[in-house]
Amino acid sequence: MSYCDLSDKTILVTGASSGIGKQAAIKISQQGGTLIITGRNKERLTNTFNSLVGENHKMHVANLENEEEISSFVSELSAINGLVHCAGIVGPTPAKFIRKKNIEMLMRINFEVPVLLTGSILLSKKLMDHSSIVFMSTIATQMPYFGGALYNSAKSAIESYSKTLALELVKKGIRANCLSPGLVNTPLIKKPVSEGQMELMTESLERYIKKYPMGMGESEDIANAIVFFLSDESRWISGTNLLMGGVVQ
Repeated sequence: MSYCDLSDKTILVTGASSGIGKQAAIKISQQGGTLIITGRNKERLTNTFNSLVGENHKMHVANLENEEEISSFVSELSAINGLVHCAGIVGPTPAKFIRKKNIEMLMRINFEVPVLLTGSILLSKKLMDHSSIVFMSTIATQMPYFGGALYNSAKSAIESYSKTLALELVKKGIRANCLSPGLVNTPLIKKPVSEGQMELMTESLERYIKKYPMGMGESEDIANAIVFFLSDESRWISGTNLLMGGVVQ
């Protein structure tokens, strides 16, 4: 048996069509895990699916932004041993440009969706005892960046939720942990979603990169940590938040 062996586990990964979610799915398959991957973009999700090692993986093109869609998805879901929440958006927005629609979008995708999906899976008893749940947060909840108020707030909420969830599920041996990466080289950081962001993106990104003497991280760096938290090697770790990003100045 290899270190961080996942050959006896079925793992659901959301946001698997690109970035960290895609690399996490590939890495899990390389460690022997069976994947159920979701994403909204069929073409990109299919590309991820075709990159997986092994057999018996499943792919679901799904837009899990409301409770009806989540319920429908979970009703067809088989039992799983791990859940990795990688779906999310950044949307850096200066405070003066924040509108209700920005708040609703950032909170819905980064907080509401993982919370509602997790709850639905738990209620349906699709998550086996001694499983692992991994949430994605950000190091920016500890070290904010210009324009990150909404994103950082949503991720702070996820961190708090994860710790509480770990407490509620401890008797079932189900673990819940957060990963808080620093700047990772993914399409997410180059995808503005609201007014005022185009001017902000280049300046903010260049300023933020200077805080990382070790440079930006890559999706594989985060995928390695995800695999660890899904494996039995981390069986005594729950309710924690792992900061990743080298020496952030």
